[in-house]
Amino acid sequence: MTKHLILAREGWPHIAIVTGAALLVHFIIGWIWALPLWLVTLFVVQFFRDPPRTVSNLPGAIVAPADGQVIAVGEAFDPYLKRQAKRVSIFMNVFNVHSNRSPVAGKIMQRWYSAGAFFNAALDKASEHNERNALWVRTDGGADVVFVQVAGLIARRILCYVDAGERLERGQRYGFIRFGSRVDLYLPLESRIDMALGDKTCAATDVIATLSGS
Repeated sequence: MTKHLILAREGWPHIAIVTGAALLVHFIIGWIWALPLWLVTLFVVQFFRDPPRTVSNLPGAIVAPADGQVIAVGEAFDPYLKRQAKRVSIFMNVFNVHSNRSPVAGKIMQRWYSAGAFFNAALDKASEHNERNALWVRTDGGADVVFVQVAGLIARRILCYVDAGERLERGQRYGFIRFGSRVDLYLPLESRIDMALGDKTCAATDVIATLSGS
């Protein structure tokens, strides 16, 4: 079994740079001058933390793909599968864990990447205009679920490590977004939403919806 790393590998270069700068200033000029850099180092370390998670094993569960706050719940048009769907949007601020995890288990049918702007991810127009990466997964039961990484005002880098044809397990880590962003989910209309507007989410652990018939 692979040992889970507490700090995301995406953050190692950033942590090394700011720590090195803080140490250099600390020993050459003094700790008072280095204090702002140490504070930046603490911020960067907390941003790239990546704690292990216990994945929900409830039948039909759709788990949260990210830590954050639910900022949109309701029926919406799924622009990827061209259907009416139930949408749940989760906003991640700079203090949330930014690892992204698959909400369901199944085969990746397609992946879409769209370059775009960098509006505040809390705004609804971010789903249409910001840089984004979408995955369409068909579950073993035949349900189609789409989840979209959306860059934010500060986020300038969406990372996704999987592609069409691969299989994802529920709660599996598949990507990362740097410095504030959101994730949109488009679910079958028959899904039961288990989260409300304003609820806080814990990736892989919290159930945000349940597929029909489960």
